[in-house]
Amino acid sequence: MKLCINTLLFLSMYIVSHISVADWSATGYLGSDYLFNGVSQTNQKPTLHLSIDYSAETGLYAGVKGLNIEFSDGSDLEIDSYLGFYHELNENNALDFGIAQYSYTGGSSSSKNNFQEAYFSLDIGNTSFNYWYAWDYFGTDARHYVAMLNHTIIINEQLSLLVGVDKSESLDPDRFSWEFQDENYIHHQATLHFSYQNFDLSLGFHHTDLDSLGDSVFLFSIARKLDF
Repeated sequence: MKLCINTLLFLSMYIVSHISVADWSATGYLGSDYLFNGVSQTNQKPTLHLSIDYSAETGLYAGVKGLNIEFSDGSDLEIDSYLGFYHELNENNALDFGIAQYSYTGGSSSSKNNFQEAYFSLDIGNTSFNYWYAWDYFGTDARHYVAMLNHTIIINEQLSLLVGVDKSESLDPDRFSWEFQDENYIHHQATLHFSYQNFDLSLGFHHTDLDSLGDSVFLFSIARKLDF
């Protein structure tokens, strides 16, 4: 934990020192649901995400995002902050890694859910492998990971289809399980993405093998990114 905090502080100072060569952007996202790998975080209700990001020419980037949620403990707001590094290995391949902080408010005990996560992504052409690891998942002191494999099929300049599968697993099921005696689950998706006049629209089908927390659902979203 101390190493991660020191790393965050060092990278923050480094990015701030290079802020003059950074690109700033803000993004607004409206979705019919907020799905975490197929599991609704808003009780199947619409969600609004607002974020601000900047990226330096060195590949370092940082951002913060706010989004509504609906948890049984009264939590109604999630705030994500992240700090990472993106590097193009060549014209078709790239890697991305960093650290994220997830914070929750709204309920008297919401902050107990706060946790940190390290992430890594490798893009090979139109295929990407992503991995997230948390050592204190949702404040349960359980280790947890998500492994994801996505492939994007380019249909034309405006339209593409993403197909993907991911696995979420608790490494300490005695402290955290997704469902009774079920420490992991599989999530599949197929999502169409369409770009039109600086707007990004998507329509996806999501399915999990959970019994109660996840179900088959269609997800519609619209997003707009503004560069400064």
